[in-house]
Amino acid sequence: MSAAVFKITPTTQKYDWGKIGSSSKVAQFASASKIPGFTLDDSAPYAELWMGTHPKSPSHVSESSIVLSAHLAARPELIGKSVAARFDTSTGNLPFLFKVLAIEKALSIQTHPDKQTAELLFAQQPEIYKDPNHKPEMALALTPFAALCGFLPLTKIATCLRATTELAALIPSSITAEFLAIAGSSDPTGPTEKAALKNLFAALMTADEAAVKAQLDLLVARYKAGGAKVEAESQDIVALVLRLDSQFPGDIGIFCAFLLNYVHLKPGEAIFLGAGEPHAYISGDIMECMANSDNVIRAGLTPKLRDIPNLVSGLTYTAAEPKKHVVAPAPFRGAASSTLYDPPIPEFSVVQVVLAAGATEAHPTVAGPSIAIVTEGAGSTSWTGGMLDIGQGDVFFIGADTEVLFSTTAGLTIYRAFVEAS
Repeated sequence: MSAAVFKITPTTQKYDWGKIGSSSKVAQFASASKIPGFTLDDSAPYAELWMGTHPKSPSHVSESSIVLSAHLAARPELIGKSVAARFDTSTGNLPFLFKVLAIEKALSIQTHPDKQTAELLFAQQPEIYKDPNHKPEMALALTPFAALCGFLPLTKIATCLRATTELAALIPSSITAEFLAIAGSSDPTGPTEKAALKNLFAALMTADEAAVKAQLDLLVARYKAGGAKVEAESQDIVALVLRLDSQFPGDIGIFCAFLLNYVHLKPGEAIFLGAGEPHAYISGDIMECMANSDNVIRAGLTPKLRDIPNLVSGLTYTAAEPKKHVVAPAPFRGAASSTLYDPPIPEFSVVQVVLAAGATEAHPTVAGPSIAIVTEGAGSTSWTGGMLDIGQGDVFFIGADTEVLFSTTAGLTIYRAFVEAS
């Protein structure tokens, strides 16, 4: 029988939107934990740290060449019977993928497909959509974090349309008139309202490229010039438009600032994005957990492939205040220093553990596998039959049905992602 708890080696991704060098949490954690082969380049962007079994960039059992999925496939007791019965874990594949993201430059305007759509896209375009799984995800802020997430309430989109002539100029007047006529509906999520929002969004995202550039030039010039009208507009959105234009000049995705909720999270706050919810992360460092997939449908703010037809057809067109996306923290099974973030999907939950110097914290058994990372401090984790010293950047696996005790003399912060079948 193998150890129930053991360290694993994550992987890093150098996407161009990542924070540069040692300013990135990804680079900080990779350096601190001495990932084999990792050498810090202070001129390179470090965007993501992957912890899990996704075949694109799988973790390994530390100090070995064994891929984590192979280790788990040979030891199914580490995944647990109930999780194995609900999810396809026969190859050692976990239902979730855990990440650290460090964002300097905005990510693309994007959505993730539901399971049925993911299977279809994978069958039709496997070179683009590389797995048949859906990708609901949760972002939990490590530092101040900003994002666009979900459509604004219809009345607020209507206000933006009336106030921003450059936006209105890109949308046919008949579509604008139809949208404004129903924007005050008492049922903002009814089929008529959703159809009007879809028509509006589709018209914007398929607007003539030359017209988009011309209207953006006018908008940016007006914002930079200031004046009474700009002062009356949301200064948050003005700053966002100018930021996005500096990163992606002339891009249609900049106009999404007028259609999507712009949210700011403090450390310890979280949002959840289900399938078909448009979003774009703008800045900050986060823990991100998702179903085990890398499927992304993009439509703006990116040099990568834009799949506007599939994005437009796959959105839910639910318009709501940003609180719809907030994941409320809750106590975790009587553990005084642990906070649970439990989104409304079965593939994962995340626990934040914050221990003061000299403290300990016991976590009762979880009926499924976990992956944990130390983001601050140092200490140890112990269980019946073993103990591990852990420090910043260390990533470790906790097998199903294993009670663990975290201890520290100097302070310790851990994020633990897990899955249960209940």
